[in-house]
Amino acid sequence: MRVYNFSAGPSTLPLNVLEKAREEFLDFAGTGMSVTEISHRDKAFEGVVKEAEALTRELLGVPDDYAVIFVQGGASTQFAAVPLNLMHGGKADYIVTGNFAKKAWQEGQIYGEANKIGDSSDKTYTYIPDVDKLQYTEGADYVHITSNNTIFGTRYIKFPECPAPLVADMSSEIFSREVDVSKFGVIYAGAQKNLAPAGVTIVIAKRELIQTPLKICPTMLKWKVQDENGSLYNTPPAFAIYMAGLVLKDLKARGGVKAVNEINEYKAGLLYDFIDNSALYKNNVERKYRSIMNVPFVTGDAELDAKFIAEAKKSGLVSLKGHRLVGGMRASIYNAMPVEGVKSLIEFMKKFEKENA
Repeated sequence: MRVYNFSAGPSTLPLNVLEKAREEFLDFAGTGMSVTEISHRDKAFEGVVKEAEALTRELLGVPDDYAVIFVQGGASTQFAAVPLNLMHGGKADYIVTGNFAKKAWQEGQIYGEANKIGDSSDKTYTYIPDVDKLQYTEGADYVHITSNNTIFGTRYIKFPECPAPLVADMSSEIFSREVDVSKFGVIYAGAQKNLAPAGVTIVIAKRELIQTPLKICPTMLKWKVQDENGSLYNTPPAFAIYMAGLVLKDLKARGGVKAVNEINEYKAGLLYDFIDNSALYKNNVERKYRSIMNVPFVTGDAELDAKFIAEAKKSGLVSLKGHRLVGGMRASIYNAMPVEGVKSLIEFMKKFEKENA
């Protein structure tokens, strides 16, 4: 029996995508082989990569002068790849709004002067610093943000307008809302939250910015090399790229990013409205910065939280345990989470509150 999986990642995938993958698993594109067996140099697989790139460009409106590449190592590897490709002047600005933003900033310090120009840790990352009041470092090579914070449940409602190229980790919200890619120098995202199984990371980068990586940059982390080789410099995470392609086809069939964003806003609105009107549950994020992808909430009693998680699992609502840094519960309601899943969660929450308030 399928359950509703609210995991922050690896996360739920569209059911029809899983069924399509199952259908093709033993014989991909008439090759008589699984996509997990086929050579990445085979023309059939080359088509998979090219189609995934084309769909990314179409769905996000990626300008022609930007590279779209699929790389390994997760977004955490890109914490190092960003300065290794971009920190030519030896300094960059970081806005720290959560655990992963902090890790990116710490990684940046290894390679140069990583200046923390914004920090919301004073209120346990429950808000986003006012981007209109930031003081940028003169001559900074880039400004780094994490656009949606998976653990703490916040997101930028307005992106910084800065003199240096803007770099954004969009791992937990890519393809969930429309963004103007031309306003960013680089966007990167681990796929396992809103796009595909773990194993592949998408990088979208303005080509003029990636022509001269630092001399110490490993070849595998050079975005220019990956772009010049069509994401096939070495054996790529083939199955994850294949799955990403299927998810992107599904997203296009659903009406694209604009259409799915409307559904995402609706799902999040249902859940937040219930929490805000509940006597038991509480969301601690400042309302205007609330994520529509990750919704943390607590009862205020650790034992009751544990009981909630256990009973929810018995009811087919799984992976609701909050991150250890926050506690309580967290419902990740990515693109693939159906409205029915959110409604089922709310019904369970109503029942639990009635029985335990």
